Amino acid sequence: MKNEKAGNFQAGIHSTGYESEYLEARLDASSLVNITGRETESLNGRWNFAPDLYDTCRRNHWYRDERFDASGNELPLDYDWEGWERITVPSSWNLAKPELLYFEGSGVYTRTFRYFPKTKDERLLLVFEGAAYRTSVFLNGKIIGTHDGASTPFNADISAIVKTDNRIVAVTDARRSPLRIPADNTDWFNYGGIYRDVYLVRLPPVFIKDWFVRLAPDGNFSTILADIEIADTGGVNSGDITAGGVNAGGNVNGTALLEIPGLSVKQKIAVKDGKGTAAISARPELWSPENPKLYDVSISFSAGGFDGTAGGIADMVMDRIGFREIKAKGQEIFLNGKKVFLRGVCVHEDHFSLGKTTTAETIRETIRDLKEMNGSYLRLAHYPHDRRFARIADEEGVLLWEEVPVYWTVAFDNPAVYTDAENQLSELLLRDRNRASVIIWSVGNENADTDSRLAFMSGLVQKAKTLDDSRLVSAACLVNHEKLLIQDRLGDFLDVIGINEYYGWYDPDFEKLPRLLANSKPEKPVLICEFGGDARSGQRGSKDQLWTEDHQKQLYEKQTEVFKKCPYIAGISPWILYDFRCPRRLNRYQEGFNRKGLIDAERKKRKAAFYVMQKFYEAMRYLDRTNC
Repeated sequence: MKNEKAGNFQAGIHSTGYESEYLEARLDASSLVNITGRETESLNGRWNFAPDLYDTCRRNHWYRDERFDASGNELPLDYDWEGWERITVPSSWNLAKPELLYFEGSGVYTRTFRYFPKTKDERLLLVFEGAAYRTSVFLNGKIIGTHDGASTPFNADISAIVKTDNRIVAVTDARRSPLRIPADNTDWFNYGGIYRDVYLVRLPPVFIKDWFVRLAPDGNFSTILADIEIADTGGVNSGDITAGGVNAGGNVNGTALLEIPGLSVKQKIAVKDGKGTAAISARPELWSPENPKLYDVSISFSAGGFDGTAGGIADMVMDRIGFREIKAKGQEIFLNGKKVFLRGVCVHEDHFSLGKTTTAETIRETIRDLKEMNGSYLRLAHYPHDRRFARIADEEGVLLWEEVPVYWTVAFDNPAVYTDAENQLSELLLRDRNRASVIIWSVGNENADTDSRLAFMSGLVQKAKTLDDSRLVSAACLVNHEKLLIQDRLGDFLDVIGINEYYGWYDPDFEKLPRLLANSKPEKPVLICEFGGDARSGQRGSKDQLWTEDHQKQLYEKQTEVFKKCPYIAGISPWILYDFRCPRRLNRYQEGFNRKGLIDAERKKRKAAFYVMQKFYEAMRYLDRTNC
């Protein structure tokens, strides 16, 4: 039967596939520019905002701002940019006012900005550090592109359409969906909005797009590896606005100069077709929690050379990088050749007053709380946290596990979902792979061991290893509760096996834990990624009474006593440092919060179990675990 289009068809109200046009221009890892150390111009502040329950902005193309018809007659508009309320960017819209607390639809943000070029032929990059979940960006009535993923950065070259006076419109869609990463069923609060920084970055026409500088993972601590990528934007013009607008590599040739003054390194690197690599002899002072040594690193690029030939310096970037080696051997983890026990805790990016938004001071407070507990390691669950976390951890000497939200039940057999997951993983790695503090990439959490899941997650493991050869790859796996074994086929692909167990809580029979550990014979290090139980701060009672600090304390005492006797446990990260919002937790003690925190939601009161971990970690600093 021939399809017919009704003569009175109006796309804005009748189309069910309106979103497809916005997905053609993708903002993804392929166009991501490393902006570390570059000068930025913030677009933070007060933006006009409206919740758009029916996604009418995208359905009816509000961003075009068409105020008159073809005959010049004024049109009645359903929006009023400057008449809307204002909201702070960055922030989680859920905490802006009570009626938005559980809002999970589309929100429309808009603001204006002025722009004057500073140099000839400069490029202008628009950067979003994080917006939940699907974000479509428009500038001066044109589509810039769409990004998927709530917690990774994205950018676009807007040089071709930027003017002196500009209006930016961003539609953020926070719906939960079984075809997203994470899927629709999680165990944390679904914050929406532009909750991280937005800024402009000026670039020369040929620029340094990315760099990866690290210690060679060969056990000799005497070689620094460098990979450099140069981009040009010559292919972007007013008639060709494509996703990102950044042509990586291309025909760019020339010479890069890598300098590390603290190591007397001044290494020329030949660049051909936009790529350059080098292996440099050097013996850096090794970065560690006890000695978080960072070196100033500069990279410059010239289309000619650095010996007086034509070309001149086209671009220069600066970074501060620590050099260390992390390895897994047998059942143990080694940092700089020395066995290490990871004394950690999990933490969500969830703040009682900021939501998913954070600040440098909040990050430093988190690290201070970790160190008060005698810890040196944080599992950043269950998605990429703010980029400042890894930079501050570099300075403070804290080891990090970073994770993508391949969480619980995912549409593992859907190719588009895999593409989404791999892209989020790539954006995380490209953002943070120069950070010494990051020692583990995690490809997911608590997924059932099915064939489709194995193919999906082993693919992510391979992607991580392709992008980064200097770190461990793990995942928080489930255990076989029937056979009481650490058993997961994904473990064959991982460097470190992570397991979550809640014996003494979700499974009240605590004696299963020592049996499980005794039954298991892993050939790799095992991290206990999660354990624990809920306690309402200040709720006291007998050790046998659920939801009390006394019961939680006893559970921690029993867990740590078992861990201490198991030789293949290379570290632990109890769940969790702070209580956090979770709409699925609705009993009288939880009241919309997961109360497994060692510190209350206001981040002030330490529960009794906090001091159990403090004492345990103090002992683990010195315990010779080879005699266990």
